[in-house]
Amino acid sequence: MRDESDRDGVRMVIELKRDAMADVVLNQLYRFTPLQTSFGVNSLALDGGRPKLMNLKELLEAFIRFRAEVITRRTKFELNHARDRAHVLVGLAIAVANIDEVIAMIRRAPDPVVARERLMAKEWPAADVASLILLIAEPGREVAADGTYKLSEAQARAILELRLQRLTGLERDKIAEELGEVARLIEGYLELLGDRDKLFALMRKELIEIKEQFATPRRTEILDNEFEQDIEDLIQREDMAVTVTHGGYVKRVPVSAYRAQRRGGKGRSGMATREDDFVSSLFIANTHTPVLFFSSRGIVYKLKVWRLPLGAPQARGKAFVNLLPLSEGETISAVMPMPEDEASWATLHVMFATARGGVRRNELSDFVSVNLSGKIAMKFEGEDAGDRLIGVSVCGEDQDVLLATRQGRSMRFPVATVRVFQSRASTGVRGIALAEGDEVISMSLFDSGKGIPTEDRDAYLRQSRALRQAENAAENAEEETAASEDAAAPSTTLSTERFAELQGKEEFVLTVASSGFGKRTSAYEYRVTGRGGKGVELMNLARGGEIVAAFPVLDSDQVMLVTDGGTLIRCPVDGIRIAGRTTRGVRIVNVSDGERVVSAVRIGEDDAGNGSGNGNSESHSETNGG
Repeated sequence: MRDESDRDGVRMVIELKRDAMADVVLNQLYRFTPLQTSFGVNSLALDGGRPKLMNLKELLEAFIRFRAEVITRRTKFELNHARDRAHVLVGLAIAVANIDEVIAMIRRAPDPVVARERLMAKEWPAADVASLILLIAEPGREVAADGTYKLSEAQARAILELRLQRLTGLERDKIAEELGEVARLIEGYLELLGDRDKLFALMRKELIEIKEQFATPRRTEILDNEFEQDIEDLIQREDMAVTVTHGGYVKRVPVSAYRAQRRGGKGRSGMATREDDFVSSLFIANTHTPVLFFSSRGIVYKLKVWRLPLGAPQARGKAFVNLLPLSEGETISAVMPMPEDEASWATLHVMFATARGGVRRNELSDFVSVNLSGKIAMKFEGEDAGDRLIGVSVCGEDQDVLLATRQGRSMRFPVATVRVFQSRASTGVRGIALAEGDEVISMSLFDSGKGIPTEDRDAYLRQSRALRQAENAAENAEEETAASEDAAAPSTTLSTERFAELQGKEEFVLTVASSGFGKRTSAYEYRVTGRGGKGVELMNLARGGEIVAAFPVLDSDQVMLVTDGGTLIRCPVDGIRIAGRTTRGVRIVNVSDGERVVSAVRIGEDDAGNGSGNGNSESHSETNGG
């Protein structure tokens, strides 16, 4: 039995070496195979000793069968070897358990042959080794019905060759430990041979070990868009004016196409748009600048500026639906030019807001790698299936988020209260608790008001309101009511220096209702509260209507309003009165019966001429509440 096992062992070693080489060859085959190149391969191979022409799947299946056979034969060999060792250890364990009787029998024997025969003839008590004898399962060597066991010739020889030093207590313990270890090995080998899943798990582990041992670093780099990357290297770096319209058209124009003019000039003809369309976003970016496009369905797309359609200043551009793989009804919610150095994205965060009041903060580095088909930025499933993305913006820890709802509620809370999510599959946490039928229509970011005591803020609002009343004696009743409330509040007067300091930090929120009314309100009036509450009143809607837009503005900005009747009106922001948070504001556009404002967009000072098609531009920020 031992000679046959030794021959099997030699064959096993040969097969293991051949198996390792097969792994290495297969590994190298995949390592140097370009993923996007087709070439001919002679895949004629011997399968079971017969030549066969195989495809890649058949090659892998044959290799797996070969590996399974190798592991099975190796396991059987090791099982036989373990059983041989266990067989000897059982004899030694019986001898140790009956050491006095064994020694006496050997001493009475005239020679080793007689001693061996007497040891084999006697029926010894199996006692503690009965379970191991059953595990060895050697034919003809079972435990008798009366619990006795007869030693084999190999066991008797091992007992006779046993040194006296192994009869010490320590050596007897070592025999018992080795016996237990061999028993565990036998159980493991039997489980492996009886469970196909465990055999494949071992196969996978061994393949990984072979890969780690023999694999060499790849000397070639395989890129998904290798050819396109080569094209990008040929693209000249040039500043472009990127224009996006309210109707979903985009284009890029070289900045050099806009010649500088003296102040007060007429400008030049810019983008040609439809009557119901206008420029809603314009920014300057390098041809190699990456731009992220976030859709209402929660998908982010990424394009370099040089991939955007190049056009003349008078050209209309190309529709997003013809540029990005947008599904039916999917629109672009946010356009964000990003730093060209994508390694710096790890230091930036991005804030998302959904129509159902959810907010989520992620590291911007989560969106460095985006496929041409897009990448999930926010997953709307299950209870969130009807939700949509309404706002995305790069944010900092020192900023506050302002959410505005259609029914006139607002919630301001610090960015830091929204933890950084590692997943892109959730809709985040609750930003504002919405009433039935309400939805979030915009998200804005403001500098944090930390360090400004509530008393100073309230005092500033009272003094600034008093100054406006002094400048305009015709304030309406709403402002007078607010002034009377200020008079009832505890009086605190700021110094001229402190007032000027707060005035320099003041930001304003423009709120527009579907009724055509709007107002500018100091951001100080939106106190910072805990995230997830119902918020505070954004605008007085007692006379009807709903909020269509709320976003930060500067005095030099302009605002474009669109009605469902196709009417567009454009007016300067400084012509809209500054009013309290709970007021109705002034009429910005006079809508006819049955007509309502559906959207409002901020147009920055530098691109103010581009709404109808003129001028040069520095930057632009868009907020669309429709």
